[in-house]
Amino acid sequence: MTRRPYGPDHYTRRAKQQSYPARSVFKLQDIDAKHRILRPGQVVLDLGCAPGSWMLYAAQRTGPSGRVVGVDVHGVDAKLPAHAVHLRADIFEVTVDALREVSSRPYDVVLSDMAPHTSGDKFVDQQRSLRLVERALEIALEVSRPGASFVGKVFHSGDIEGLRARARERYSQVTLARPQATRKQSSEIYLVCIGLCAGDTSGP
Repeated sequence: MTRRPYGPDHYTRRAKQQSYPARSVFKLQDIDAKHRILRPGQVVLDLGCAPGSWMLYAAQRTGPSGRVVGVDVHGVDAKLPAHAVHLRADIFEVTVDALREVSSRPYDVVLSDMAPHTSGDKFVDQQRSLRLVERALEIALEVSRPGASFVGKVFHSGDIEGLRARARERYSQVTLARPQATRKQSSEIYLVCIGLCAGDTSGP
């Protein structure tokens, strides 16, 4: 996840106080509170997990009976519990088999807070962001169980409706969320998908 050149704010200070490596944890917390994505005992995949805030929050919510797998080319700053594991890999190169090997069963939730390295060109950055969330959704459809959920970040653009339409072909509920912790300057928005339809996953 690309770090942006913004100064510390209320959420940044709260994250530090609560031992999270980044303020982004409060975005997931907000989405989770509204949509009840995470529950004890779930198996969760966090794509683009560095520096580890979402992964740590997911591990806390799922508890020791759950399993959290994070994937990122960068390291994770958070001190993770035993039921959470970081797989160092590029999301465009990681295989479905590798993701299944580190999980006890198909995933209940797939998360993605990935953002591209910004170029300064709004259109280019939007397209790069769209490709990231599309890749995350591709992976989710391959590794998730029926009934699973997906949360993915994307920069707002005219392609959002097409993305929502594709997601609606696979999930029973699809909404867009802009968490309160999102910076006012940011164009990011989250695709929240609940209830993967049976037959749209290759898992058992």
